[in-house]
Amino acid sequence: MAKKEATVAKDLTIEQKLRALFDLQLVDSRIDKIRTIRGELHLEVQDLEDEIAGLDTRVQKQKQELTSLEHEIVGKKNAIKESQSLIKKYEQQQQNVRNNREFDSLSKEMEFQNLEIQLAEKRIKEFKFKIEGVKAAIDELTSKHDDRKNDLKHKKAELDDIIEETKKEEDSLQKLSNEFEKNIEDRYLTAYKRIRHNSFNGMAVVAVERDSCGGCFNKIPPQRQLDIAQRKKIIVCEHCGRVLVDLVLASEESEKIDKKIK
Repeated sequence: MAKKEATVAKDLTIEQKLRALFDLQLVDSRIDKIRTIRGELHLEVQDLEDEIAGLDTRVQKQKQELTSLEHEIVGKKNAIKESQSLIKKYEQQQQNVRNNREFDSLSKEMEFQNLEIQLAEKRIKEFKFKIEGVKAAIDELTSKHDDRKNDLKHKKAELDDIIEETKKEEDSLQKLSNEFEKNIEDRYLTAYKRIRHNSFNGMAVVAVERDSCGGCFNKIPPQRQLDIAQRKKIIVCEHCGRVLVDLVLASEESEKIDKKIK
């Protein structure tokens, strides 16, 4: 069966081979378009997932900083209690001193502890101010996180809908593509697939438009355009290697494929 199909492909005229190649290109381009739309949406979903993961990390870091600041406040409050306890102790000791030197020494210790209390209270105010800032940052990040999760939900639903809507169309086009491949000689099909693979837009067969290659847009000499229009041989662009067809053939095949797909 495969040998019979290969023989049929070889028996085709050059024009028929050009039409077969262009038909295959038209169908494959439609498949590419479907996959591109899905791919772009998939990337959007992936970007949103990455952003949400990043926001989660930032929220966790802010929460860790919040916990650390709260621990600092507890530490400073404990330090204040300790200083206050020492002051009471020194006050009691002052009542039993034997001379002025001991009294002055205890007074200095009490003064030092009072300074420690003032410093601790100042640090507590600073920590509380930072806590307010951290809480505001957490609220902002949480709000942004919720918005992105909502966006992700809608994007995933949109992607699922497109996958469902286009699967049947893609399967139908792929089946048609496989059928068209049977009408193309192996050497031409191999070259076609190679050019498609190396092309940024998947175009291996293009029409000459405005005296230029429809792929790389380099000018095609007038005599070469006449040769292309005669369809006596397969001609490729000297600049990009794509197979060239005339605009009339391209228009006829596009119309035919549109009707076939509908």
